[in-house]
Amino acid sequence: MKFCTVFALFVVLGLDAINGYDCKIVQFIFGDSLSDVGNNRNLPRSLAQANLPFYGIDFGNGLPNGRFTNGRTVSDIIGDKIGLPRPVAFLDPSMNEDVILENGVNYASGGGGILNETGGYFIQRFSLWKQIELFQGTKDVIVAKIGQKEAEKFFQQARYVVALGSNDFINNYLMPVYSDSWKYNDQTFVEYLMETLDSQLRALHSLGARKLMVFGLGPMGCIPLQRALSLDGKCQNKASNLAVKFNKAATTMLADLETKLPNASYKFGEAYDLVNDVITNPQKYGFDNSDSPCCSFYRIRPALTCIPASTLCKDRSKYVFWDEYHPTDKANELVANILIKRFDFMRADDGTSEAPSPAPAPDISPSSDNN
Repeated sequence: MKFCTVFALFVVLGLDAINGYDCKIVQFIFGDSLSDVGNNRNLPRSLAQANLPFYGIDFGNGLPNGRFTNGRTVSDIIGDKIGLPRPVAFLDPSMNEDVILENGVNYASGGGGILNETGGYFIQRFSLWKQIELFQGTKDVIVAKIGQKEAEKFFQQARYVVALGSNDFINNYLMPVYSDSWKYNDQTFVEYLMETLDSQLRALHSLGARKLMVFGLGPMGCIPLQRALSLDGKCQNKASNLAVKFNKAATTMLADLETKLPNASYKFGEAYDLVNDVITNPQKYGFDNSDSPCCSFYRIRPALTCIPASTLCKDRSKYVFWDEYHPTDKANELVANILIKRFDFMRADDGTSEAPSPAPAPDISPSSDNN
C-alpha cells in the first residue's frame, strides 16, 4: 500500500484512511522570515534573502538553505523533537502532489506580512494573502489527485500555523516611507491588522483549516536592529508596546472567531514573556549576549544581513541573536522547548472526529505582491 506520511507539527494524531492511502495529518505553515525554509531563495528579485554564507552554517552541510538563521527554525525544532518530518517550501523544485501528501507545505516568506503593502521595498515576498492564494492552488491539485471528498478530509484534518505580524510594524508602520505610518495611529493600525487577519483566517477556514495556531509577537523593540537605531542602544519601548497590543488584540479576535466558525479549534501561541526574560536575563538561560548579532560587519551597525565578509562571534550558542533581526539556533531551541511544554504539543488525538462540511467561501483578497 502506498503511504502518504502526513504529520502535524504540534500534535501527534492517530491514523485515518484517505482513498486507499494510509494517512496521518499534515501541517501547512504560513509565516515570514522566522519560518521561511527556502521560498525567498527561489524569488530571484527578492531583497529579503538568506542565500549567502554564513546562513545555515550549523545546519546540514553548512551551506545556505533559505533559513534566516545559523541553524534551525522554531518549527524545525518542534517537529524534530516530536519525530515529525519538515514540510517543504512551496517553491522547492521537488514540490509535487506526492510531496504535499507526504509532508505538507511551508509558504512562509521573508519580508512578508499580514498586509499586502508590508515589506514592499523587498520587491518580492509572499504576503499572507499571497500565501493563502498559493494554498488554494495546493488544494486544487490535491482535489484533482484524490477527489473532492477525500481532499476535504485531508485538509480539514490537517494542522495550520500562522506566524506573521512583526514585519507589519518593523517594515511598514514604524517606517515613514510607508503611508500606513501616517494614515494610522497605534490603536487604529492594530485594528487594521486585526480586521485583515480576521478575513484571512476566515478564508483559510473556507479552504478547510479547522485546527489552527496563530503565533504572537515577541519584544520587537529589543532586536539588535531596533537597538542600533536608538540613540542609547537600549530597547525601543514603542515597538515592544505595539507587540503587546497586537498580542492582546489577536487573543480576543481569535477567541471570538472560534465561536463563530463551525468546528474551528484555534489557539494563540504567545511567548512574549519568555523572550523578554531571555533578553533581559540572558545568563539565566546560558547566554552571554542578548543585544547584538553574532554575525556582524565589524563595527558597522546595523549591518542588516549576514554576508561572507562579516565576522562571527566565537561561540554561537552564547548569542540570542544571529543577525540584526533573527534569533540563533540555540535561542530558537529554547523557545521551541518552552512552547512544547506550554501548549502540550505532545498530547494525543484519536483522530475519530468526522470532517465537517466546508463553510461558504469568502472572497480571497487579491495579492498585490510583485512576484
